[in-house]
Amino acid sequence: MNIQGATSDFKIQITKTESIEVLENLRIKYLGRKGLINSFIEELKKVEIPDRKILGPKINNLKKYIEEQIELKSKYILDKDEKEELIDITLPGKKYPKGSLHPTTIAIEEISNIFKKIGFIPVSYPEAEWEYFAFEALNMPKGHPARDDFETFFLDEAEDKKYGKIILTPHTSSGQNREMNRVKNPPIRMINIGKCYRPNWDSVHNPMFYQFEGLCIDKNINITNLKGTIDYFVQQFFSEHRKTRLRPFHFQFTEPSFEIDISCGICKGLGYLTGGETGKKTKCKVCKSGWLELGGAGMVHPNVLKKGGIDPNHFSGWAFGFGVERVYMMKEGLMLDDIRILYSGQIEFLNQF
Repeated sequence: MNIQGATSDFKIQITKTESIEVLENLRIKYLGRKGLINSFIEELKKVEIPDRKILGPKINNLKKYIEEQIELKSKYILDKDEKEELIDITLPGKKYPKGSLHPTTIAIEEISNIFKKIGFIPVSYPEAEWEYFAFEALNMPKGHPARDDFETFFLDEAEDKKYGKIILTPHTSSGQNREMNRVKNPPIRMINIGKCYRPNWDSVHNPMFYQFEGLCIDKNINITNLKGTIDYFVQQFFSEHRKTRLRPFHFQFTEPSFEIDISCGICKGLGYLTGGETGKKTKCKVCKSGWLELGGAGMVHPNVLKKGGIDPNHFSGWAFGFGVERVYMMKEGLMLDDIRILYSGQIEFLNQF
């Protein structure tokens, strides 16, 4: 009877065991009816009583040790096999999460590329702007309603004698004068895209929004050139199915001036939506009339040209200003009915882009 040798042999064998079948054979070898432990017990009957009292507890301890180790090993093998069964090596690897461009950024890149194709240079001018460039340079004198603090964000900074107060620019049109003075000699083809700020908040307005400003100045520029450029943009950015219209309007910095509208992509130009089993008509909360305002446009006012150092007797030009988010809402198939969702931070919405 060699209990110590049996213990050493068991430790070696169970360490090498990697399957339930081999483990079961090991259990039978040591704990079975004809196993080693029972053989030790049979031999124990043949020894003297004093030796029996010493060997008996050793045999019981060995048996208990073997049972515990087999149970632990069994649990380890079963857990391991279960994990291996969950792995399908034929499947592709896990895709790591990655970010994507914000829908507004996507729109800006698309708009920039459309105008680059016809020779317009993308530029960017300050978000914190002087009153002069936002108003005086655009033929809007002091006292004009647009300069009221209900329409413009004023910053608590020192006032300059020449340029006035500092504001958060309410439109990208403030870049017109800066671009004229930068280029100095026409032709000028500018597309200015940047952030603007106005204290408005509803389904089609946001206090912070992006706007893109088109400016074209050269000899013999007329309304036909303006209309052709707008038509080109609409066909490229929207689709051939969307209709546009020009409405006479008044802007201080253009003459003549127009509002440019496009048929609503939510209600398909009808002005109402039909939904539910009853087919009840509800007014479209985006357009309310079937038409959406793209933005303002017109021929650059002679006073604005003069402020930019350009002789209106030799050169003429047109300009327009559109909201990036607004035109993106009108894009075919997007079905966006609230501009505020673009900046809501809702992952479920943003994951679509």
